[in-house]
Amino acid sequence: MTGPLCDQPWRDTVNPKHLCPFGGATTMQLRQAPQLDQLHALSVQLDLPVHLAVIPAHTKDTLAEYMASRQNLRPMVHGWAHQNHAEAGMKKSEFPHNDAACQSRASEGLKTLTHLFGSDLLPVFVPPWNRMDTGLSQHLKSAGYHAVSTFGPRKPQSGILHINTHIDPIFWRGTRGLVPPERLIAQTIERIEARRNGTEDAAEPLGYLTHHLVHDPDIWTFSYAFLNELLDGGATPAHLGKDLA
Repeated sequence: MTGPLCDQPWRDTVNPKHLCPFGGATTMQLRQAPQLDQLHALSVQLDLPVHLAVIPAHTKDTLAEYMASRQNLRPMVHGWAHQNHAEAGMKKSEFPHNDAACQSRASEGLKTLTHLFGSDLLPVFVPPWNRMDTGLSQHLKSAGYHAVSTFGPRKPQSGILHINTHIDPIFWRGTRGLVPPERLIAQTIERIEARRNGTEDAAEPLGYLTHHLVHDPDIWTFSYAFLNELLDGGATPAHLGKDLA
């Protein structure tokens, strides 16, 4: 392999024995699309599971049928309708409060996707925009969820397990293309070194976040090279279904 990954001395910085297993890419998915075929192909090439955040209110039977024959694609619950219910001036959130309305949306999301995907569904709650009222955790557990997934290193939590993502290759506040590879590599080294020195939870899979419907060629190329480099260096794919058993 050639390019930015090989130009970095990160193999010397990050010994594979210190590299925790990482979760498959998480992404929003409303429907079957050509980009999903591309994501599935990447998953097959790397032999790496992909954990898909599926929006319940907009998902059709066709997506469930598509994923049923592709067991490396594992659905999770992406809120309810990906609609903002935060007050004006606040950061976007579909679940800004631990109230009856938010609890109902969360419960309905799990019921809807369980009906569509059956036992293939991972009971993981992925709140849109990676944020929710933390008081909602106890309700999620009571409703049947086993875990929550947002962005960033997990902190000690009570009530429900957190399995987060940590590396996002999209420059959302800039070009909306690929974040400079050297910055992504530096972020990855920072996460792994924090696990090694005990300031972050070393038992949490290292999650790579994707939004395949908006990937450009540079993001696809980097994603394959980056994940392949981690696997080649000794990383073990995380299968969330096993973690939640």
